[in-house]
Amino acid sequence: MDLSYQHSQHQRILKQRNLLFAVTGALGIASVVLLGVTLSRDREVVLQPVLRSPLTVSSAGVSRDYLEMITRDVVLLTLDRNPQNLEYWMESVLAITAPRAQGRLKADLMKIVEEQRGSSIAQFFTIQSMTIDPDRLTSEVTGELHTIVGSKVVSKQLRTFRYRWEYAGLTLKLIGFGMVEAEKGKKP
Repeated sequence: MDLSYQHSQHQRILKQRNLLFAVTGALGIASVVLLGVTLSRDREVVLQPVLRSPLTVSSAGVSRDYLEMITRDVVLLTLDRNPQNLEYWMESVLAITAPRAQGRLKADLMKIVEEQRGSSIAQFFTIQSMTIDPDRLTSEVTGELHTIVGSKVVSKQLRTFRYRWEYAGLTLKLIGFGMVEAEKGKKP
């Protein structure tokens, strides 16, 4: 009797152990499947409405609206400056720049800071049109670049600036910007 009781106890424990292994295996497989789905799925973050509609940022790429809004803000950041805000201006531009482009861009910005430091020259840009290419991650902005010396506007020129971007993860970073040279006989 004692032997048959022990045998039934061992059989019950073996069934429990086997059931536990089966459940553990099923949970492990489910975890691997869920991990695969999570890693292969595009991630999205819903942003609060900033301009005309709610935005979604996706790991699949940059939306046209998002690139347009970022370009608009960065154009004003990069092209509006005066001698009183040069350090803040440079730090702000570098904060939105991709790490691989910061050295080159900082050298270019330092030249501008040194040229304008202590002067009474300021500039601002008024946007007239914008061309966005989310596939190539470029933006071109045309508008009037106003130059002010003291309190007098000394020049107002139609200019086009091109901005190049890098998109990694869910982050859009600036990798370069500059004036687009007009073709001979054409306005920029």
